[in-house]
Formats: sequence, C-alpha cells, structure tokens
Amino acid sequence: MSRFVFIYHAPSTPAEAAPAAPEDMAAVMEQWNAWGAKVGEGLIDFGSPLTHGVRVSPGGATAPSQREVVGYSIIEAESLKAAVELAKQHPHLTMPGGCEIEVHEAQQIPGM
Repeated sequence: MSRFVFIYHAPSTPAEAAPAAPEDMAAVMEQWNAWGAKVGEGLIDFGSPLTHGVRVSPGGATAPSQREVVGYSIIEAESLKAAVELAKQHPHLTMPGGCEIEVHEAQQIPGM
C-alpha cells in the first residue's frame, strides 16, 4: 500500500468564509464522515482545515500563501488510480465555488 496526500483547494479559506449554520455544518460533516467510513482503515489522517498559509523564500522573506489550500488528508491506497477514484467521490468536490483536490503520492525516503 502507498500513502497519498489529498490537498484541498477552495476559493476562500475557512477563516474567511461566512460561518455556516449549525445544521448546514452538521450535514457537511456527515458527508465527510461517510466518505471517511468508505475509506476505512486506509484513512491514516483525516486532516484538518488550514488557514493563514505563509510562503518562506530561501532568503527568509515571507509572504501570504497564494495557493488557496484549505485542508489535507492522508490515505493509504493500492495505487494512484485507486486514490484518485476515492478523491472523485469526496464531498469536498460538491462544495460551492469550484473546489478541487490534488492527490500526491508520498515517496519513501531512503534509509528512513
């Protein structure tokens, strides 16, 4: 099994978005939890929302992140194809504003 990192993109970060009504948030979390149950033991780290990203350049300069990264998850799957199929079923893709998911295979570091 290989590990894959899902990077969630959305047009605004959770900190910038208008707060959802409690019943709306409960419905969204129900969808996310159902997806997590489908992944099962392959869900290594459900992840969390991300906000206030900062880019750091080689010289030490900093600037706000411009990549609209709003969260992550880490899963195990048989292949990149299998991980992408799980991403295609993810409720993040049904959220308003053109949300997307990047799927990256985590490479093992030799000797570690």
